Amino acid sequence: MPWMNAQDRRGAGSARVTSFQWRRVASIAAFAVVFAAAGAMAADTVRPDIGKPLQSAQDLIKKGKYREALGQIESADKVGSQSPYENYLIERMRLAAASGAGDINAASKAYEVIASSGRVAGAEKLKMLESLTGMAYRAKDYGKTMQWGQRYLSDGGNNASIRTLLIQAQYLSGDFAGAAKQLTAEVQATEKAGRVPDEDRLTLLFNSAQKLGDADLTVYAIERLITHYPKKAYWADLLSRLQRKQSFSDRFALDVYRLSLATSVIERASDYMEMAQLAVQAGFPAEGKSVLDKGYAAGVLGVGDQAGRHQRLRDLVNKRLEEKNAAMAGDEAQAKAAKDGNALVEVGYNLVVSGQGAKGLDLMQQGISKGGLKRPDDVQLHLGIAQAIAGQGAKAQTTLRGVKGKDGSADLARLWALQARKK
Repeated sequence: MPWMNAQDRRGAGSARVTSFQWRRVASIAAFAVVFAAAGAMAADTVRPDIGKPLQSAQDLIKKGKYREALGQIESADKVGSQSPYENYLIERMRLAAASGAGDINAASKAYEVIASSGRVAGAEKLKMLESLTGMAYRAKDYGKTMQWGQRYLSDGGNNASIRTLLIQAQYLSGDFAGAAKQLTAEVQATEKAGRVPDEDRLTLLFNSAQKLGDADLTVYAIERLITHYPKKAYWADLLSRLQRKQSFSDRFALDVYRLSLATSVIERASDYMEMAQLAVQAGFPAEGKSVLDKGYAAGVLGVGDQAGRHQRLRDLVNKRLEEKNAAMAGDEAQAKAAKDGNALVEVGYNLVVSGQGAKGLDLMQQGISKGGLKRPDDVQLHLGIAQAIAGQGAKAQTTLRGVKGKDGSADLARLWALQARKK
């Protein structure tokens, strides 16, 4: 689908913005480390042979001359026989200079020494890990981005920007399972907190699921997109996937069209024509007329070299509707006298799509209560659709949640529930 490629490009664009932001983060972190080290100098003894080049390194870092600072730090390191504190101070200064220079390898080694020194509190470690993650991502070293990002999160960090870099690094490095796991957890936590997940995050989850070949996760991602961003392209994609499922029954073709019409997915004249014919064949000419009327109103029917064919179908549907209306009273009486409720459900649905929602829904409920239904899940699905058409969105959602059929009825019910909630 075209929207997938566009969203993928937008995701890459957001990664570039994040990369730019992290240049400032690394620079700020570098100076923070320098000043912390300078304060520590006054509290512990440092030999002049080490202290002097470190002081020069600090001055160079303040001026943004990170590579030159690394040279001074190397001079201090070559003195040898450092005390634990001197070694700690050297590595702190190295981390600051390497962060500014974008030398992820040097910064990573320096951090490991600092972290194991016992001299750094947890909050300060997290700031260093933030800087390391950003540096690695800027360098397109996605392996180290994942290493430091995961370590940051496991150590209790909660900066959303770090999680973003981690997920993007996972995706860009081909770790689609890792990206999908992080994104799914993020989406669920966001929804649980009563917030709306970003569309870019949901499309990245969709793309990860696609790369994994995980059909269930793909559908989950599209359904979350539809829930929060009910665009026609998302509906079209999902309905297409639904019909390709091996377990999906052909008898739900009209129901798919009904949802396609409700979500504005239908655009072609042939789709309006086919839906109208299916509705008439199913015994619902009022629905067929409504479909054709919408096609004409949209300027799709009644134009072009097929205009005559469109009109002939319209005439036929109107004729069937006249016949149905003439027989309506008799059909209702026969349905009420029948041993089972199947006919009552059909008569009731026909009334709903004819604009008589209250009476139609009452007859459908009577039919369900009478029992003997051929396909109870289908009936419950159609009751939920009828309630949605009649404007009873809350009742429709409750009804549709009870559909459990494995042949497509439950899938359709879940999607109709999303549409009913929107209304």
